[in-house]
Amino acid sequence: MIEVISPGPLATIQDLGRPGQAALGVGPSGAADRGAQRLANRLVGNAEDAAVIEATLGGLRLRFAAPALIACTGAIGPVLINGRAVGMNAPVEVPVSAEVALERSSTGLRRYLAVRGGIDVPPVLGSRSTDLLSGLGPPALTSGDWLPIGRMTAGFPEVDVAPVALPPNRLVLTALRGPRDDWFTPSSLAALSGRAWTVSPDSNRIAVRLTGPVLERAVGGELPSEGLLRGAVQVPPNGQPVLFLADHPVTGGYPVIAVVDEAGVDLAAQARPGNVVHFRLT
Repeated sequence: MIEVISPGPLATIQDLGRPGQAALGVGPSGAADRGAQRLANRLVGNAEDAAVIEATLGGLRLRFAAPALIACTGAIGPVLINGRAVGMNAPVEVPVSAEVALERSSTGLRRYLAVRGGIDVPPVLGSRSTDLLSGLGPPALTSGDWLPIGRMTAGFPEVDVAPVALPPNRLVLTALRGPRDDWFTPSSLAALSGRAWTVSPDSNRIAVRLTGPVLERAVGGELPSEGLLRGAVQVPPNGQPVLFLADHPVTGGYPVIAVVDEAGVDLAAQARPGNVVHFRLT
């Protein structure tokens, strides 16, 4: 078992989510940065879909009731075991009764802490992910929570450290145009890819809200609600784009001007308020 001493600003349990259930009104949820979540699990020898802890900004403090093997990936910041700094992107042994602390991240927003065996909370609709929009899955972590660790698989991972590049200084997201790019003026499409956008403090696991030039429509009226997916860039009437992340709604009535690819969504999930974002349209 793991005791949560402090969750920090926000800590949730996440795996790869609940895909394929949009027809039932259930969004996919799951880790906001799937690449970092998968890497954390691989480093400790888990299956890639094992549940991990997603910690926002830092401040997460845990106490382990038994020895464990952990790995921390994602946003860059100090990781301490009983006050001693250990490396990120590498498997690390935790002794019994030790305290693990994730200090405030210096770069990026979300970190992923995997434990060998996975976080074994009860699944809901096939996933252990916390969905903040629908309320499905386990609630966000609070001080005093106890988290069970799943059964370990045979053998141990044979890796010292994963080669992870530093985050780029300039956040460029590759996106496909459409499906409703024809609802916007040519100047709006040029502005989307040619201008810089700033991440708003209103962003969360549901979406990254961006501020910048107003994207004007070429078509009036409103769309009937359509299906939404992770990476969709929707433009509400104020003309400021919204990039949907893991806990996005399954439908929406505002036109989607572009869809960001998988790697780009992982980058966007690490963007902090005030960071600058650029789009590369294809």
